[in-house]
Amino acid sequence: MQFSLFFFDGDGSAVGDDHYRLIQDAARFADREGLVAIWTPERHFHAFGGLYPNPALTAASLAMITENVQLRAGSVVLPLHHPVRVAEDWAVVDNLSGGRVAMAAATGWTMDEFILSSEPHGSRRGLMWRSLDEVRRLWRGEAVEFEDAAGRLVEAKTLPRPIQPELPIWITCQSAETFVEAGRLGVNILTSVLGESLDNVAEQIGKYREARSAAGHDPAAGTVSLMMHTFLGDDEETVKRDIREPFREYLKTHYGLLENLAKGMGLDVSLDDFSDDDLSAVLDFGVEGFMRNRSLIGTPEGCLPFVREMESIGIDEVCCLIDFVQDYDVVMASLPHLAGLKKRVDAGAGPTANDAA
Repeated sequence: MQFSLFFFDGDGSAVGDDHYRLIQDAARFADREGLVAIWTPERHFHAFGGLYPNPALTAASLAMITENVQLRAGSVVLPLHHPVRVAEDWAVVDNLSGGRVAMAAATGWTMDEFILSSEPHGSRRGLMWRSLDEVRRLWRGEAVEFEDAAGRLVEAKTLPRPIQPELPIWITCQSAETFVEAGRLGVNILTSVLGESLDNVAEQIGKYREARSAAGHDPAAGTVSLMMHTFLGDDEETVKRDIREPFREYLKTHYGLLENLAKGMGLDVSLDDFSDDDLSAVLDFGVEGFMRNRSLIGTPEGCLPFVREMESIGIDEVCCLIDFVQDYDVVMASLPHLAGLKKRVDAGAGPTANDAA
């Protein structure tokens, strides 16, 4: 099992001079401790993730302060960008990092984001697959035809040339259809258990492996990366008590983003329809659900059996989302415990009798 750090929640709504301190110092930690990657997202027009409008920019900055860790987009919303721009930007970062970039591709989420696109929100899935193919061809040095504003076809070959001959690709997957298509293409998977169980994920992984085999790819190859909220400490009860309120606030912001998504789909849903007691109950339910079986929250010893369970269903990498707690000192103090969990996993340690109980 590999471990990486995943950033998603950075609040960009306030002015400050140390917004990126956590990701920079956490990247240095990951580089020292043998974590495999740092993931940064593409987020627009919402405080939730507002620090990260462009993963190529954050990856370029991290390239300057790391030596080993892979720098991944989690994810590039391909329908919002011209493929030439994507290939060029990431080739620059590939050069700056000595060949350490990788990219997860996504279709996008809210309709508001699509002011950046020349295509409608409803076309985003087909556009993502088409753009992905064009980005991969440009990365290899192929000439790809694009139409200019006058309708003239122009052959484009992008520069600079990247160091890696192939761009490592993940697909951000939730639906069975996307798992199957990623398997058919022979690329990697980035997924989550935000609203599902590990059994659901195991079923989707099975479909992914079957699709790889049917398309002539090695069914055992391809990395399945699972994003998971992570916060570890010395004592499980203390950890859960300390992160309960920050997690509630995080989920409240997250539900606000879902409200915007629903409105963009024409659904009349508003958090204002909930009473304070109802909203509090929803948040408490969400926190309990995540802490019980959809997160690495607790101690290294207590979380080890869950990691073993993830390994058993075919998860290759845990992408540890750490910035849902908006406190630099608290998050940085938790990271050595994550390194401790990694060492236990690497050593082949199993759960103790107390852990299993």
